Amino acid sequence: IGGNTPDAQSLKNAERMGELIARNGYILVNGGMKGVMEASARGAKNAGGFVIAITPGKSRDEGNLFSDVVIPTGLGYMRNPLVVLNADIVVAIDGSYGTLSEIAYCKIYNRTVFGLNTWPIEGVVPLATPEAVMEKINEYFKINS
Repeated sequence: IGGNTPDAQSLKNAERMGELIARNGYILVNGGMKGVMEASARGAKNAGGFVIAITPGKSRDEGNLFSDVVIPTGLGYMRNPLVVLNADIVVAIDGSYGTLSEIAYCKIYNRTVFGLNTWPIEGVVPLATPEAVMEKINEYFKINS
């Protein structure tokens, strides 16, 4: 999850995060739009991964070009719980109030949230690099499998 208009470092982190997700054999689920979502999808696709986009509008055409499956919801920001519910772990990168609402849904639905330059709030585990996040994700799945 993350912002539509992030800074250059957040875009770089998102693309690297998508790449690491794919290289480690996971599926990327995101909101399918621009910014962090597009950068993470691009990183996953470039690494041979699979991307599911849960978009706010009514058309599959609104998803970014790096998504394998686009699921239009017609719900706008109300799609945010659908993104969270279809993820085992959430990585928040950058972001504004839409991202904040997704973080809140993570806490409601008991999802772990790792953060890279995002909201510094209770419930978000801040980490410095995509590699550090990936290490924690792999630890999570070793413990919970």
